[in-house]
Amino acid sequence: MGVTKEQVESSLTSKLSPSHLEVIDTSGGCGASFAIEIVSEQFVGKRLLERHRMVNAALEVEMKEIHALSIKKALTPDQWKQQQQSTPSA
Repeated sequence: MGVTKEQVESSLTSKLSPSHLEVIDTSGGCGASFAIEIVSEQFVGKRLLERHRMVNAALEVEMKEIHALSIKKALTPDQWKQQQQSTPSA
């Protein structure tokens, strides 16, 4: 059995305290592939590569069973707020 969406959410929540987190199982339910959007205060002052490393470190145990992890967004709360304001809502 692969990793569940809930396991990924739980690990990221406990280690990075995100103000926004979206985890999508892109593997069709087998838990081998996930896409992530995460917003965390812990990303402030960090480059994108450092943020991605933080996400990977938070998922260290899960990564043993995950074959593909796509980090769509790893933003600070301010960046997230700016992005939400610049995107017109439907």
